Amino acid sequence: MASMTRAAPTAENGAKMSTRAKWAVAGIIAGSSIAGLLGAGSSALAAYFARRVITPSEREADQEVLAVVRGDHGLQVILAATPDSIVDGVFSLYFAGGTGFARIGRIVSYSPAERTVQREVEEVYSGDLAKARRGWWSGAVYDSPAVLGLDSEEVQIDVEGGQAPAWLIPSGAGKPAKVWAIMVHGRGATRVEGLRAVRSARDLGLDSLLVSYRNDGLAPSAPDRRYGLGSTEWRDVDAAIEYALAHGAHEVVLFGWSMGGAICLQTADLSHHRHVIRAMVLDAPVIDWVNVLAHHAQLNRIPYAVGRYGQLMLGHPLGRRLTGLAAPVDLKAMDWDTRAVELRTPTLVIHSVDDEYVPYEPSASLAEKNPDMVTFEPFEGARHTKEWNVDPQKWERLVHSWLAPRLTPRVGPASA
Repeated sequence: MASMTRAAPTAENGAKMSTRAKWAVAGIIAGSSIAGLLGAGSSALAAYFARRVITPSEREADQEVLAVVRGDHGLQVILAATPDSIVDGVFSLYFAGGTGFARIGRIVSYSPAERTVQREVEEVYSGDLAKARRGWWSGAVYDSPAVLGLDSEEVQIDVEGGQAPAWLIPSGAGKPAKVWAIMVHGRGATRVEGLRAVRSARDLGLDSLLVSYRNDGLAPSAPDRRYGLGSTEWRDVDAAIEYALAHGAHEVVLFGWSMGGAICLQTADLSHHRHVIRAMVLDAPVIDWVNVLAHHAQLNRIPYAVGRYGQLMLGHPLGRRLTGLAAPVDLKAMDWDTRAVELRTPTLVIHSVDDEYVPYEPSASLAEKNPDMVTFEPFEGARHTKEWNVDPQKWERLVHSWLAPRLTPRVGPASA
């Protein structure tokens, strides 16, 4: 049998191999570049998403104001129909960059074909509504305690970095109450949000302290000028509890809206005054930030992996270079759906099942997992933190019937 020998490479074969090798290397480089670009793009999007969550910003004027007319019973405003503006109830419209503020009442007419809605104007607190072209919708319908006919005192609470202003509204009993209501507004809101609940607190004999906290535009800003999503803000609520105790309170009830609910939960968990927190009333609270962040990533069509990457940036020490946070945010520690059995403060949760901003499911789950401590009361058609606005009688009835029995004097060894 003839022996097999390998042919010596020719110049032509060598040239062909070299060409194939070049194309292979070029393909690898191109693929790596595309992957790098995609990775960089995903990282940038994740960082942008994370920063938006924790950075205080001005409200977007996304409500169009079409006209102001005079009706049979006063001014009426014609608005572009939006998911918010077509909900019946009492709301408010901020305009002129937030310097204008009007209370908007019932729907007079609604034209789906023209996409307009006409509503009564109950009160214009500031600004010229007739000149308004855009604004934003809100559930905060009063601009001060005086509008409710209530006496109040502007007080200053010592917090990190200075003093935070608060409204102290007495119960009307003629002396400081033994139990105070401390009201904690949500992200992007101010203390006016809590004015809706003051009547309920007064009916129960509570003094009310409507607080401000870091980065809300009234209290001193945090050094990093970033929200802690409750992980840092609770210290300002703890300072408010100290103020209440120093001025006659023996115990407190925490009221919280949206992120204010997350702040209250952290206060009840971490404060050395937690033993004086008699109960909590939480309206559309953030029970689980991971759930809320995933919801917003989906709303903004951000891929799940990118949204998850943004969450990791918030919680990782290295992420602060991209987010601007002074310290990581421990999202696990604020997951009260998982930590449900650890909640030992009686809590009423009011949450609309159509909440477009904070999904209601974790609220319902918290009550299901810890029924001894948590009562869940669903609303419908209220969207985010506007349960009182669509049905104030129901909201106040629920709060009164749930909270009144929990304010009865304690007896036995616990009272000591």
